[in-house]
Amino acid sequence: MCHRKKSGGKNGGLGDVASRRRKAVRVKAKNTRSESSRQWLQRHLNDPYVAAAQAEGYRSRAAFKLLQLDEKFRFLKPGMKVVDLGAAPGGWSQVAAKIVLNKESGKIVALDLLPMQPVDGVDFIQMDFTSDEAPVEIKALLDGPPDIILSDMAPNTTGHASTDHIRIMALAEMAAQFAIDVLAPNGAFVCKFFQGGAERDILEMLRAHFEKVRHAKPEASRSESSETYLVAQGFKK
Repeated sequence: MCHRKKSGGKNGGLGDVASRRRKAVRVKAKNTRSESSRQWLQRHLNDPYVAAAQAEGYRSRAAFKLLQLDEKFRFLKPGMKVVDLGAAPGGWSQVAAKIVLNKESGKIVALDLLPMQPVDGVDFIQMDFTSDEAPVEIKALLDGPPDIILSDMAPNTTGHASTDHIRIMALAEMAAQFAIDVLAPNGAFVCKFFQGGAERDILEMLRAHFEKVRHAKPEASRSESSETYLVAQGFKK
């Protein structure tokens, strides 16, 4: 029997991560380091979710975003067939594996253009999810259509805000279309997107194909970021 892992504290052990305190780390300026790099490094070193991920064996702080989203919407269940798009370095696959895999059932397929170190119980394919071969390979490994598709993907940024927003939303829309093409009836889709004016099309697409479409910003998502997540449940095949 697969049980959800809890760490104690409020909200199933997740809500208290941000309140953990440790001595602040200050990063000194160097001639070889830009100011933006120094600020990023200092923020990273003082991030409680980075520390918590290291302590609990997750490959990235993003694992807590999925944990918090699932704690709220309960879309991951033991025995599910799961696809993790843009999976590297593997934090979301690690979370999914702990919840859905058991001795009798549950399968996970992870895809990414980048290589990824193996995660126990997870089949990894290094390929573009938009390729013609991707749906065939996924269904073959899962022995059928997936129950849920997870996507924490984001393209490389250019530094130009409007351009980056359009590229991010285009990737989210492709992930949504992929989900619509391959999901099993009553399936679910969880996807990162960024608020900024270009999200209407993807919301309309999802509302036409799912019973419920909601969005949420988990506590692990940095407050200064426009990042949020769409959770679509009850796929109408």
